[in-house]
Amino acid sequence: MSVLSGKKCQPLPAGTPALTRARIDALLKEVPGWAYDGKAIAKSWSFKNYHETMAFVNAVAWVAHREDHHPDMSVGYNRCRVEFSTHSIGGISENDFICAARIEALGAD
Repeated sequence: MSVLSGKKCQPLPAGTPALTRARIDALLKEVPGWAYDGKAIAKSWSFKNYHETMAFVNAVAWVAHREDHHPDMSVGYNRCRVEFSTHSIGGISENDFICAARIEALGAD
């Protein structure tokens, strides 16, 4: 389990700066398979069937609800892509990485 998955998301007041690219790159090392596309951090998963896909989606929704930090998700029959960014600051925050780490802790792979 990563250090990030043990943290809780924090409210970010207006004016909070987004993470620098150097900090994003450093934190990406803590969440295997996640990548930064210039707007969000994201990862895709493949599953055997719809039931497994939806179980994963529901688990991600539970994490997002508990952290009050919600991703964009693209869902198909046997796939799911999860993208995090912090809209209130217009970039990437540590909250995005905390949620990514918590999802990794689900053992979805």
